[in-house]
Amino acid sequence: MTVAGSDSSGGAGMQADLKTFQELGVYGMTALTSIVTMDPFHNWAHSVTTLETDLLRKQLDTIVAGIGIDAMKTGMLGSPDIIRTVSAEIKKHHLKNVVIDPVMVCKGAEEELQPELQPENTAAIRESLIPKALITTPNLYEAAKLAGTSWITNIDQMKEAAARIVALGARYALVKGGSRLPDTDQAIDVLYDGKSFEIIASKKINTPNIHGAGCTYAAAITAELAKGKSVPNAVKVAKAFVTAGIQESFSLNEYTGPTDHSAYKRQLIGR
Repeated sequence: MTVAGSDSSGGAGMQADLKTFQELGVYGMTALTSIVTMDPFHNWAHSVTTLETDLLRKQLDTIVAGIGIDAMKTGMLGSPDIIRTVSAEIKKHHLKNVVIDPVMVCKGAEEELQPELQPENTAAIRESLIPKALITTPNLYEAAKLAGTSWITNIDQMKEAAARIVALGARYALVKGGSRLPDTDQAIDVLYDGKSFEIIASKKINTPNIHGAGCTYAAAITAELAKGKSVPNAVKVAKAFVTAGIQESFSLNEYTGPTDHSAYKRQLIGR
């Protein structure tokens, strides 16, 4: 299950999650929290419309009580009420394999210069969802916000943030450096389990077409957990999946370009 927003351009949010689930061989279901639209007449400005909390609760009942799940992830959660609703459902149904992708801003040129979607959401995620996470997958911006640190620029700072986030209650923290970590030609992520750090790296790919990469990464982890993989192994498959997608990413228009969710399977079979 993905609990996330709908990206009208199809590259991120629940659309990216469902494509990822399908490509990795699991059945995906969606509980929508919001609808994100873009204005082609005003430089692709994003607008987020948050759905009613009661509607989210009905969707969660349909999926969790009516069908059942093996793993879940969260993405864009539009308000503290929605965050607390998701947290309550996780607790009520004793849900396992919970992946928290703590989305705080829409993908943009420089996340450190953007306002958060709603500043109060950070505190709600930290208090209500991080303690319930098997793994949380913040990027550099999100990791700094959750850990209460300044902007992260090196691996030592990534490790510090990961340790602080695990101290909040998550069993694992994956701090994603990706293409944003300076002074390296590697896309470096740091995985921490409360005892040891693991560096997961691939060569940086020089492309602006990374829309939805974070959603895709977290969704791939969720899919692999649903199939019974351990967290470290799920992360390694997910890293390969999103790297392949970025390698074969493409432009939709002058503003955005998504990862190619079919690239990983295509590369595996040599096409």
